[in-house]
Amino acid sequence: MNLQIKTPHHIAVIPIHIKPEGVQRFIEIISENVRHSRNEKGVVSFDAIQNQKTPTDFLLIEVYKTPEDQLKHRETAHFQTFKSQVGDLLQEPYQAETYHSLL
Repeated sequence: MNLQIKTPHHIAVIPIHIKPEGVQRFIEIISENVRHSRNEKGVVSFDAIQNQKTPTDFLLIEVYKTPEDQLKHRETAHFQTFKSQVGDLLQEPYQAETYHSLL
């Protein structure tokens, strides 16, 4: 089997824990951020998923072409809006874990 090595993508996985009363509002806020983020030049994919057993738990899975593309994302108006609107909904501050694709 001949596997093709590709240029690794930069991947951010962000667990977010929302207060129960803020879940619906968070879904509205994150939906808008995802919609705009998917149109960014350096974004390969951008997904928000919700835990079925614990609906206050979400994961953002962001795949960028390069680490610099993630930095550019953080400068966009839609990310700044997301960041300013989500603070009061959080159970705790969120922290991104970063990865790179292997193949």
